[in-house]
Amino acid sequence: MKRKEFIRQFAIGGSILFVVPTFLDSCANGDEEIFMNSITVDLTDPDFSALNTVGGFAYLNDLIIIRTGTNNYSVLSKICTHQGCTVTYNSGNNNLPCPCHVSLYTINGAVINGPAPNPLKSYDVKLNGNILNIL
Repeated sequence: MKRKEFIRQFAIGGSILFVVPTFLDSCANGDEEIFMNSITVDLTDPDFSALNTVGGFAYLNDLIIIRTGTNNYSVLSKICTHQGCTVTYNSGNNNLPCPCHVSLYTINGAVINGPAPNPLKSYDVKLNGNILNIL
């Protein structure tokens, strides 16, 4: 095999290695793809028992999960965008105060009161029986 032919075949073979996985991945079922990259929360787990009551909240890694209604949940980053303190949830005022510098957020993550410069990152959430899928 000549050098030029080898390089040509090598380039074609290498291209196939990049294209085929992308093509096969695009054939995945949409619902499976959504839940493959999600975080799941089992609402029957005692660590998340506060989420059984409207107004209850729980932390999971860098997230705060709030039960806002009968089957409604809000999932936000718990990290204040000002200086990285951990926000909490005030169910009486239905907002998220930061204890460090008095920033205040809505349950959708919007800034009500600074000095926080940006909203909290929010996440989509789907309820399937007793399982929350955070996307």
